[in-house]
Amino acid sequence: MLKPILTLLALALPSVALAEDWAYEGGDVPIAYVDNAKAQFQFACRGGDLTVGFWVRAPHKQVAGASTMSMAITPDPAEGAKVSADAGSRFAQDMPLIHSDGASMIVRGPVARQWASIAQRARTTIQLSYVRTGKSGGLDVFDSNSFGAGGSSAAIKQVLDKCG
Repeated sequence: MLKPILTLLALALPSVALAEDWAYEGGDVPIAYVDNAKAQFQFACRGGDLTVGFWVRAPHKQVAGASTMSMAITPDPAEGAKVSADAGSRFAQDMPLIHSDGASMIVRGPVARQWASIAQRARTTIQLSYVRTGKSGGLDVFDSNSFGAGGSSAAIKQVLDKCG
């Protein structure tokens, strides 16, 4: 009797450990976030303004040395798809980078609201990347991170409800 239960628990543990469900924290600064240990993606209500943040703990040297870059969000990317408008990516262009314990970017206003909607509609995965236009005119992509979309809709809704 005990052996089947232990086997079931052993099979369930890896999926629990790999789950990247969104979390919500209330308080003075309501925040919805997901963390994959390499990076964090978050929506927060700061001073009544909705913000979206992307923080990479150990950024690529090109990101670590840049003062501005663009950021891309790609909901439910196809296997092997590259970051591009054709692949469903959306961009926040030429945003300042904050270099403190890694590299992060904060976006406010209409783009933050658009990205909240994109993240809420994602079914399985949300991919974020730092990007810039390369010398050949294509995109140079850095620090792509995938996050699970589980619970994103409900967690982000709680922030939106507080942020008006």
